[in-house]
Amino acid sequence: MHQNPLFDEHEVLHDLKHYLPAQAPLKDFIHHNTLHAFQKLKFEKAIRSATEIFGYKVGLTLDEYRAAYASERIREDVLEMIITQRHGVSAVAAWKEKALIKAYENNTSPRIGQLRANWKREYRMDLDSLVQPVLFRTLCSYLDQGISIWDFPISHKTFLSALREMERNSLASFFHRSRAREVFLKTSCEIADLLKVLVGDESLYTQYLYDQQFGHQGWSGMVSQIEDQPQTLLDHRQISLHDLIVLELLMEIDALDTHFGVANWTPLATKIKSPPIGLFAPVPNTEYNEVLNILQEAYEWSYYDEVLEGIQFPKHPKPASDHKSFQAMFCIDDRECSLRRYLEKFDPACETFGTPGFFGVEFYYQPEDGKFYTKLCPAPVTPKYLIKEVGSKKSKREKDVHFSKHSHNFYSGWLISQTLGFWSALRLFINIFRPSMSPATASSFKHMDKMSRLTIENKGLDHRENDLQIGFTIEEMTNRLEGLLKSIGLVKDFAPLVYVVGHGSSSINNPHYAAYDCGACSGRAGSVNARVICAMANHPEVRKALAGRGIAIPETTQFVGGIHDTTRDEIMFFDEESLSRMNAEEHSKHEVVFANALDYNAKERSRRFESIPTTQSPMKIHERVRIRSVSLFEPRPELNHATNALCVIGRRSLTKDVFLDRRSFLNSYDYQIDPQGDILHNVMKPVGPVCGGINLEYFFSRTDNQKMGAGTKLPHNVMGLFGVANGIDGDLRPGLPSQMIEVHDPIRLMVIVEQFPELLLDVIQRSPEVYEWFINAWVYLAAVNPETREIAVFKEGKFAVYKPLLSKVDVVPDVTTMIETHHDNLPVYSLT
Repeated sequence: MHQNPLFDEHEVLHDLKHYLPAQAPLKDFIHHNTLHAFQKLKFEKAIRSATEIFGYKVGLTLDEYRAAYASERIREDVLEMIITQRHGVSAVAAWKEKALIKAYENNTSPRIGQLRANWKREYRMDLDSLVQPVLFRTLCSYLDQGISIWDFPISHKTFLSALREMERNSLASFFHRSRAREVFLKTSCEIADLLKVLVGDESLYTQYLYDQQFGHQGWSGMVSQIEDQPQTLLDHRQISLHDLIVLELLMEIDALDTHFGVANWTPLATKIKSPPIGLFAPVPNTEYNEVLNILQEAYEWSYYDEVLEGIQFPKHPKPASDHKSFQAMFCIDDRECSLRRYLEKFDPACETFGTPGFFGVEFYYQPEDGKFYTKLCPAPVTPKYLIKEVGSKKSKREKDVHFSKHSHNFYSGWLISQTLGFWSALRLFINIFRPSMSPATASSFKHMDKMSRLTIENKGLDHRENDLQIGFTIEEMTNRLEGLLKSIGLVKDFAPLVYVVGHGSSSINNPHYAAYDCGACSGRAGSVNARVICAMANHPEVRKALAGRGIAIPETTQFVGGIHDTTRDEIMFFDEESLSRMNAEEHSKHEVVFANALDYNAKERSRRFESIPTTQSPMKIHERVRIRSVSLFEPRPELNHATNALCVIGRRSLTKDVFLDRRSFLNSYDYQIDPQGDILHNVMKPVGPVCGGINLEYFFSRTDNQKMGAGTKLPHNVMGLFGVANGIDGDLRPGLPSQMIEVHDPIRLMVIVEQFPELLLDVIQRSPEVYEWFINAWVYLAAVNPETREIAVFKEGKFAVYKPLLSKVDVVPDVTTMIETHHDNLPVYSLT
């Protein structure tokens, strides 16, 4: 973007929206690249620009990198390799000295805010402190989704129209002086006209708006997202970034008029001796930046090197059994990595797969007592289908009686506080010592009644509701089931039971609960999706059509849906009553395997929790994990995607005997049924936005938890049920709270694909939006030759053979000892 002396309001607002945080309201918390606005640049240039322009911290500090080197988390051989690649062998000694010893001063101030800082410098007044508290309260009241005692008086009109009507018909006013009020009521309030009063110099208008809106980027970003996606609010509001800017400019004029008097201040430009450097002027590279880049890359490759060696490490796998006890599909989520490992440990005859957790079926879902439709598919997808819950056995949802709208009234509120209030206080006291589930608990098991029915099959073209088709036709079911099975390579040798297990979480007193659920389901549990795809797979007509396409599912095979609560490590299965007698008996045996695996999974997770001794038995630890998940006083119900670093796309044999410490997304794919790469193309499309987005949000929330993260969640207040802020007048906090990223190492995602490099290169080049993630190095990419296991790494548009520096990884028969004695990330081990 270049500095244009002519102010184009439309262009400026369009660009400004691009740079603001893109986090939607809490109910639709979808992970994304925090620096999405810079994604068209190479990663290193992008983070350098983000630091210079917006003051973001985009990596570890120099001292942290040097401490990592001292503790061997940055390996010396890897550091020398990176320097050699960037500057040649002859420069290794010099750059090692710069990276590890030389002192640097880095006291530059970000460009953002420099122009508006002149209000303090020249006028000796803090304009933000006069404007923002009232501005934030007004925004929060207008956007409120039901937490407020009083409704906003006029919510059916646009933001500015509602405020104008209130201004005309109220005794009180938003303004203290007449000028701003007259402009608001009698003119069209053009932004350029208001900036002329405040700033004066048209060449500074753009920079002023950036300074102003990034003074509260959380609120501005939220307004921008609601403007673009009004459906993210259940109770819709009509608001725009334009409206927010107009109101804020008017309030600034009014604050200056009140403080100085209308005739006693002049536009800001009249006080500035020399204009600040343009926000988007070129950002030079420096030796200090290069040192940080070298250390960051060495930090990343110190881990990648051992991963690639672990995958390439010679293995002598046991011959695959012709008999499969059961097969189980899970989400690619890194939290399912260890559960799959334990299932395979306790039942070597089982087979597990990973696929995005909406399982290829996109729809809106409406529970029987629900007023709204819930989207259960990736955020960019707009479904055309509706699945309704009917026949629920629950007469009505449980609720806490003291959570009542009547408590908002003066008399009934007093009565409730004197009666039910005492009971509530007693329950709160008991919960300190004996935490338990309550109606207020967000639970993945509550997403759908286990005993209800779903409207999965479409009964006719007139079977519609609000322009959505209720259910799927036979052909639509067949298409989706075929796509799912081919994407994971499950096209033959079906086991008698095939489990499809979605995931969700349970927590209490946690505004970010949606971030713990399935991202592929728009931040909801995947239980409905699992049940829907299983019903499709069990449908006789679908199987008949599928057989005509070359995938024959035996009559004796049955699909069973389930939901894994990743916080409590519990599982629930659906439609078990439809199982044949033989499969029901086998299912009972498999439930024991799942229960055992979940106990051990809870034990492995517990090593990250300071409050749980990891040497106890798996069953005891599991019980403590369950209690911990519903404690009102636990800010870390689980650590979610913390420590994520990998995405492996290939057959399970590639990683089955490798301990990856729950750090990898695992997406099943079989190159043997995909000679042209068409299946892989569909698999790769969501890898950047979904897995890369998760990785980068954790990355930047870890490196700068104050500006790109949400800070600690302990002082958070929920604002209007759509965001969180510190206190009652603070800015909204986008990003992740510190309790979700404390143990995370900020390294970029390494995507490892089992495919021939030349075909993989063709696949990623088919879509510019896919290729951008890799060519600009926001995500690393490696290919594993499926025949030779030779590794090739993608860089600067081509693949080059990579030979790991590590000669071999350690072999361990069991990781239990390491789990009980280590809290930090563990190395890669071979489990053969």
